[in-house]
Amino acid sequence: MAILIGLIIGAVLGLTGAGGSIFAVPLLILLLGLAATEAMGLALGAVCAGALLGAIRQRRQILWVPAAFLATGGMLAAPFGKWIALSISELWLIVGFTVIALIIAVRMLTQASRHPESTQQLRGSGVDQAEKQSGLACRLSSTGQFQLKPKCISGLIVGGLGIGLASGMFGVGGGFLIVPLLQYLSSVSMSKGIATSLATITLISGAGFGSHLLMSGATTVPLLLYVIAGAFVGMILSQGLSKKIAGPTLQKIFALLLIAVSILLLGQFIFSAR
Repeated sequence: MAILIGLIIGAVLGLTGAGGSIFAVPLLILLLGLAATEAMGLALGAVCAGALLGAIRQRRQILWVPAAFLATGGMLAAPFGKWIALSISELWLIVGFTVIALIIAVRMLTQASRHPESTQQLRGSGVDQAEKQSGLACRLSSTGQFQLKPKCISGLIVGGLGIGLASGMFGVGGGFLIVPLLQYLSSVSMSKGIATSLATITLISGAGFGSHLLMSGATTVPLLLYVIAGAFVGMILSQGLSKKIAGPTLQKIFALLLIAVSILLLGQFIFSAR
């Protein structure tokens, strides 16, 4: 079952370029019966491995300096997020996760409706998209590198802190926040933003997973290896189809599935709490 969950996570990531990590938590809880904190910690390990694979494939597009500032903030906040997750009730943790999942699903639906061309950009592939102008707190040099000024650095670090907190608490990778943040702060292209996001997610999720192992004392490594193996296979197989079927309709389908799975998860916990 763990391999099947990994296959689903990898397929979602490979076909949509996002959402693999946010599917991991409800599937681990609903299908394997894991506690919420255990599922979220395990998801961080799977997210770290999947992001690392994607980062290696897109290593030439990564902007390492902004990734370092984002990751610094995220790695500092992720352990604190994990501590919060272990300190609050499981029901409230699931409520918070459901809110995050619904926000992601709504954003996916909005993106697919308003900007359907952006759904063709996949995190595991090298397909590019034209650069978009956005906020300019971080201006780009002639070589495409960030010009690091105080406003830019503070924006990256503060953004990293928020992403790390959410990652540690809920086991999400944060790519749905990192790419929009980079495009808000600069005019970075979608391909470089995604590649930089993957490098950042690898470090932040790794810090969160390490914190999970240290704070919870749970032995999740054997199960994690099955999930990772399935995710790698699912990602590789799905990317063979991604260029043919990736698009706004597919993204809407996955967004609706995420809404359904998240509500089912919340409903189960509310029902069991009575």
